[in-house]
Amino acid sequence: MSQQTCLSRRALLLEGARDTVPMLVGAAPFGVIFGTLAIAAGLSPATALGMSVLVFAGSSQFIGVSLIGAGTALPVLWLTTFVVNLRHALYSATLLPYARDWPLRWRWPLAFWLTDETFAVVEHRFRTKGTDGGQWYWLASSLAMYGNWLFWTMVGVSLGQSLPGLATLGLDFAMGATFAAIVAPQFKRRPALGAAVAASVVAMLARGLPYKLDLMLAAVVGVASGLLLEQWHKGKEQTA
Repeated sequence: MSQQTCLSRRALLLEGARDTVPMLVGAAPFGVIFGTLAIAAGLSPATALGMSVLVFAGSSQFIGVSLIGAGTALPVLWLTTFVVNLRHALYSATLLPYARDWPLRWRWPLAFWLTDETFAVVEHRFRTKGTDGGQWYWLASSLAMYGNWLFWTMVGVSLGQSLPGLATLGLDFAMGATFAAIVAPQFKRRPALGAAVAASVVAMLARGLPYKLDLMLAAVVGVASGLLLEQWHKGKEQTA
């Protein structure tokens, strides 16, 4: 491996980590809140941290903890978190043209580490600057988000043990603010806008259903609408 290649990869890693810094700041309170809520729901510190290590999906972890705290049956818990994460199918469809030819040793770990934040950063970079060295850029963004999430989860677990009332201080505003910052730029694309509108309508109509069914239905309809609109848009471009 040449020195120039090493420098190029180092530059890509630094660029990916640097571009992800705003997302790290936004996700930090999110991780703290998850850790405190997990302890409040009765999870052990090891189990709470294990969820962040193995699941690494903030929204699913929040929903999972709330369902565990409510004594929900495991099949409902599994189905709910599965449906919530279906939005990643839309992310995959968007990034597939860029990563189609990458070897599996890249695609498998990067797929596990794909989060809302990393998707927003990587998709913007690929769309505006291309995919030259994209694996290293994506890897840096993913590892930055992963390490950040694990660190703040540990902080939240520690605080949850020493300050049980921390989860009630209203810090969860950070979740909405973070997702708003991620989602808003994607509305320039019609499939993403259509998915958001469809999910919002269903969420409002189904509001109040037990076992988080309103969220499940909204996620299913949103992802399905986004995928259909994406395919329709591609077909329209091919026939134009």
